[in-house]
Amino acid sequence: MKYVGIWWGMHIGTMTWSSGPKHGATTETTKHYIDFAAKNGFGGVLVEGWNVGWDGDWIQNRNAFSFTQPYPDYDIVELARYAKSKGVHLIVHNETSGGIQNYERQIDSAFSMYERLGLDGIKSGYVTDLTSEGHSHWSQFMVNHYRHVIEKAAEHHIMLDVHEPIHDTGERRTYPNMMSREGARGQEYNAWSGEGGNPPEHETILFFTRLLAGPMDFTPGIFDIMRTKTGPARTNEESRVRTTLAKQLALYVVIYSPLQMAADLPENYEGQPAFQFIKDVAVDWDTSRVIDGKIGDYVIVARKQKNSPQWFLGAITDEQARTFNVPLTFLERGRSYTAEIYADGPGANWLTNPTPVAISRRTVTRNSSLRISLAAGGGQAIRIRPAPATAPPPAPRE
Repeated sequence: MKYVGIWWGMHIGTMTWSSGPKHGATTETTKHYIDFAAKNGFGGVLVEGWNVGWDGDWIQNRNAFSFTQPYPDYDIVELARYAKSKGVHLIVHNETSGGIQNYERQIDSAFSMYERLGLDGIKSGYVTDLTSEGHSHWSQFMVNHYRHVIEKAAEHHIMLDVHEPIHDTGERRTYPNMMSREGARGQEYNAWSGEGGNPPEHETILFFTRLLAGPMDFTPGIFDIMRTKTGPARTNEESRVRTTLAKQLALYVVIYSPLQMAADLPENYEGQPAFQFIKDVAVDWDTSRVIDGKIGDYVIVARKQKNSPQWFLGAITDEQARTFNVPLTFLERGRSYTAEIYADGPGANWLTNPTPVAISRRTVTRNSSLRISLAAGGGQAIRIRPAPATAPPPAPRE
């Protein structure tokens, strides 16, 4: 499932988790996001900051969180109804700040309420160095807690997307409601990290390290890379996304998760032809082919959509521009395909000119090769779908 969310605005300072004039999780704003998701074929809307407990220092005041009481400007009952009417899943955010006993005291009542309202997805969070009980995330205490939450969520038919998790150890086989998790530096570091954000090589490392452990909710899809639509353009010394826009598209293929976010503000997608790739790209696969790669330098991977003849290809690089010839021998014999190519545009460069995207189409077969040129910090995303069958010519008249 693909989703959007009231999330990125908090990280870049246009919204707040806490109550007040910039509170993001309002009934009105959430309905806007639900409408956007329904219009563009996305299955979910994540809402952070909906519940009481975010005011003040929410990390230190971890035991103030309620997981059932919304802020007064967030009508959870009406929003559950509205989302259902639009065919959209409302994803509940449960940030604990490491207040484990506070969370576990409320799990039964909270999960029962969510099930009653038809809210079948939770993104949980554990933003802290040590829990209020003094345990690290990877302690046995927390291993037991994470398993307890998975089991409780399964009892209530709720999907989980866990941030600040332990690493995947196969729970997904026993508990398929454990859909995805974070577990490495995600997109939000590009909003506020003191060292400027994730370096261009970051995702080329994740593919060979973090992704070995299972799906990752990285939250790709930032289009306003220099944040010019919400304020002055970011300088290269400030925190910012350190990729090209085409690389943001390619990450949907390179970084696997059955739950993928279109992470930017909805208004930043309006009028953007490249947004079509996010609408089209699959989130689950039945075949993956690693075509080429070198840890910390580049990755090229092709994946076949589950129960579909469509393929998607993602290619990313570090701070070095690179060019590859990619044979399409993974395609079916005797079949023609249309390749819809989203490439770094003329002059694209993650540092100086990150947004140009060149979109093109061409007919290909398994005998074809694609010349893939990646800008510095860039990428390329390709949708490869069976070409429409052409009608045979009419029989000649006698």
